[in-house]
Amino acid sequence: MHHLITRFERAHKKARHNIWIGWFAIFCRIVLAIGFIPAGFTKIIGERFTALPDMHPMGSYLTALFHTGYYYTAIGVAQVLAGVLLLIPRTATLGALLYFPVILNIALLSFSVRFDGSLLSSPLMLLANIFLLCWDYHKLKFIFPWYHKTSTENLIVANEKTKHFPWRFVVGSFMVFVVIVGSIVVINKTLLMPRNSISDCQQDCKNATNPEACLVFCDCVHNNGSPLNECLECYEKSL
Repeated sequence: MHHLITRFERAHKKARHNIWIGWFAIFCRIVLAIGFIPAGFTKIIGERFTALPDMHPMGSYLTALFHTGYYYTAIGVAQVLAGVLLLIPRTATLGALLYFPVILNIALLSFSVRFDGSLLSSPLMLLANIFLLCWDYHKLKFIFPWYHKTSTENLIVANEKTKHFPWRFVVGSFMVFVVIVGSIVVINKTLLMPRNSISDCQQDCKNATNPEACLVFCDCVHNNGSPLNECLECYEKSL
């Protein structure tokens, strides 16, 4: 364990000295802020976040969330605050910490209800958020139980900055991106998805193993408004 931590800290220090990776961190902060500030502001002013029908699994959740009153507003405040903190260099670490539980919840929710709208974006945003937390590891390491005295060394010295292009980091990041996108594509193609409307759901049924059972599933979700798990159980029984 100590060996792995030491290797990570060396890689982290090397990354912090690279100007290209530093610019990538700034890019992630800006993109994540753009992803949260408009959505949070919509909640603060009391408007619905989406026009999904109440019958839809995600639509029913968001409708219930909308009617929670100040809790709905509080989520919006948290999103806007996290986004603004990310844009300010001195508070970016605090913004990343506040951002993490919110985007993790969105990612888990998207997969649990199989929502197309954020099935790809939320995992990528979560990954960018994790990168920012790793980027600021030298500020956060003190809360971890494996912290040791040798990691107190000063990380950043101005004259140690390098402009060497980080090919390994770029290739590794691209491979992770491809894996995530590929996994989402496979999920979209192999799993039964409710889609955003009954017409889209029925369109998928043309290529389904059992088109009739798939149509029953679409009707169960979009017309009956039954829970997704119940509709999936009905589909399995029809096979």
